[in-house]
Amino acid sequence: MSSPAQHLAESVVQSVDWLAIAPPTIAAVVGLAVLVADLFVGDSKKALLGWTSVAGLAVSLLALVPLLDGDRATFCLTGDPDVCSYAADRFTLVIQFLVLGGALLVALLSMTALKDADKELPEGEFWFLLLSSAAGAALLPASRDLATLVVALEVASLPAFALVGIRHGDKRSSEAALKFFLSSVAATAVSLLGISFLYATTGTLYLTEIADRIQNVDGQLHTITQAGVVLTLIGFAFKTAAVPFHFWVPDTYVGAPLPVAAYLSVVGKAVGFSGLILVTVVALPSYADVWGPALAALAALTMTVGNLGALKQQSTRAYSAVRLLAWSSIGQAGYLLVPIAAAAYAENTDDADKVIGSTVAYALMYAAVNLGAFAVAALVGRTKTLNRVSDYRGLYASSPLSALLLAFFLLCLAGLPPGIIGLFAKVTVFSAAVDAGLGWLAVVMAVNVVIALFYYLQWTALLFRAPEGEPEPHRVPAPLTAAIALTGIVGIALSGAPQLVLRFAGTGLF
Repeated sequence: MSSPAQHLAESVVQSVDWLAIAPPTIAAVVGLAVLVADLFVGDSKKALLGWTSVAGLAVSLLALVPLLDGDRATFCLTGDPDVCSYAADRFTLVIQFLVLGGALLVALLSMTALKDADKELPEGEFWFLLLSSAAGAALLPASRDLATLVVALEVASLPAFALVGIRHGDKRSSEAALKFFLSSVAATAVSLLGISFLYATTGTLYLTEIADRIQNVDGQLHTITQAGVVLTLIGFAFKTAAVPFHFWVPDTYVGAPLPVAAYLSVVGKAVGFSGLILVTVVALPSYADVWGPALAALAALTMTVGNLGALKQQSTRAYSAVRLLAWSSIGQAGYLLVPIAAAAYAENTDDADKVIGSTVAYALMYAAVNLGAFAVAALVGRTKTLNRVSDYRGLYASSPLSALLLAFFLLCLAGLPPGIIGLFAKVTVFSAAVDAGLGWLAVVMAVNVVIALFYYLQWTALLFRAPEGEPEPHRVPAPLTAAIALTGIVGIALSGAPQLVLRFAGTGLF
């Protein structure tokens, strides 16, 4: 006769599909291996840790290939195999591709940055933290219960705090890490309070079960349920750098090592937006009347404040190039919020899936070209340590290919030809707002696109102006060359066939 404890264990313990969880697991295991290997590798061979990390992320990416043949799930309840904590569906795989691909490109940028830092950055710890954060970021889109979602969010975030402040003896870096830490802790606390309210009213943490039970919540608990929805959204708004929860972004990007800023701008955003999609569209569709208008207002506010912040950056100010990219990323976050808000007004699940696909498609475009812009910024920053926008004047004379690629990346972010993929992504998001009946939001987006044109084109024009003094040649190390080349190839290929992005970005969440 089984005891109550044994019965509970049998009802909760699940079989593990190791193939499904391979991508984040490989990244985590390689991170631990690099940390241990750092104890035995001499200073002259520290570069091996970097190449091992790059190889580990590449293997994690390859581990996605066997999962393309169909949806898989694991950590499911034995009594209900349809209720699972981990799902490797289309949405998961696309976001994992974005996260692990972005981390791989950041790793290539980091190899050059660590070499140039001359021991100011501890290499073993750096690679361990980067791989750990990437593992958490890859776990989050697969999470299908709120406990796993929060754990994945913190596994992705906690190493990122240390990465921001990892530079020895740099007060700017320490201040940026502290600001990032405090804001993120506040966001997590607010999210956990909201999640506790949702659990109190529904009695479950599984997203699909919350979606079913929250429709039948007792009338007396309706207010606390609404509070739970709002608080959970506020927590994720911090993670996505939505206004007014964006104040940590510019200083954090400037204080962090440049590859870490690139990581936060792409992988950090992917984490926040994938979590926001799972909470709103999967767990809380019946409360669309609450989160839909809230996200629409946040989208309008975020894109406006972000673009105005980028517009007022002075080109001669220290680190103005990184600050401009930071404010630009806030503006881009506003565009990414638009389709999620539009999903609240979808008439059926097929329409909602299509609209969410627009966000994923925009995120894929943004990841490729924004990482490319940061890669060229890393190249210029090797000789111009203050990394001002004015330092890019005449870049075409000293490094023609880098200047052309940066111009292409900036035009993609602006949504202008020949950056067809940027134009395609913006049109897709714009049409999602119009189809949802959010005409006012489409107008706000159109105005912001025009505002953004000014600072993107201003920076682009500067690249081709006559340089002040003799052109200074830029030596491009192999890892940095690979990062710039890969982002350029992806951006150009997608501009040639932009429809592939939307087809690839189909979420399959429903």
